[in-house]
Amino acid sequence: MSSDEHTETGTGWPQPAGPGRPSGPAGEPDPRPDAPDPDELSPLAPERAEPPVAEPDRFDEGATVDLGRAAGEGSGGSSPEASAAAGSSVGAGLPRRRVSSAGVMIAVLLALLGFTLVVQLKTTSTDPTVAATRQEDLVRILYDLNSREVRLRQDIAALEESQRQLRSGEQGRQAALDEASRRADELGILAGTLPATGPGLAVRFEAGEKPISASRVLDAVQELRGAGAEAMQISGGDRATVRIIASTYFLDGESGSLVVDGRRLTGPFTITVIGDPATMRTALNIPGGVVASVTGDGGKLIVEDREAAEVSALHAPIKLEHARPVS
Repeated sequence: MSSDEHTETGTGWPQPAGPGRPSGPAGEPDPRPDAPDPDELSPLAPERAEPPVAEPDRFDEGATVDLGRAAGEGSGGSSPEASAAAGSSVGAGLPRRRVSSAGVMIAVLLALLGFTLVVQLKTTSTDPTVAATRQEDLVRILYDLNSREVRLRQDIAALEESQRQLRSGEQGRQAALDEASRRADELGILAGTLPATGPGLAVRFEAGEKPISASRVLDAVQELRGAGAEAMQISGGDRATVRIIASTYFLDGESGSLVVDGRRLTGPFTITVIGDPATMRTALNIPGGVVASVTGDGGKLIVEDREAAEVSALHAPIKLEHARPVS
């Protein structure tokens, strides 16, 4: 077999010659940029998937020129870098999904809601005051609350009984007089114009390195009032006594003394109070209360129960200048 009909394969077997590209001027590649590849024109060449054509308004003029140039260079046997550049140009022209402002606002609100819920859970789950309180103190606080509830229920029952008696015909007149007399006595005790006696406590303040300040005594008075104290008086080491009412004030005096309603008292100071002893003792011994404050200053607070505490000091009636009764 002649060399014109076969070509050597290196194995001794002839190999049929495939269709060759025509030589001469007709076989040279077309110099035009947009000329098709001669291999693509061949009926034996595999079909190539055409890239998706983007909408005209998504491409600008520069992207169109780059796409055409990349296609022209690829038809002439361009390098892989040029093909990658052409692909990136086509991808850049594809439409992108845009996030609306409503979606952004919803995401921000959900994030804020989640943060608020986390903070609320952490705040409500850990209470440092209750966690640091001992079991004995919690029992005392519960007992104090139960005592207040019982006292309030008794007051409600007494008021309902008084209302019933006042509405019951002839007996209502006498009941009204008795009720008025009782209320006058109560108001006289609260105003400090009448003496009082009953179960209560004697609270004694003894100074340590620091003198007993007026703020510590005022804290004790407020705690006792909150625990249901009905009448109080304070005495000094010189046996001077002052009745404590709603308008009583306390000031720090010289040399550790105390000024109560303009009267100077020397230490140690003793508050005599009438009320429920157990409830008032619990109020003074709560964590961080009066006993803890006085002890922290180096002093001492001694609380003694009294079966019949006597509040005998009287307060001069206040002369009204502007207030007048309505009825």
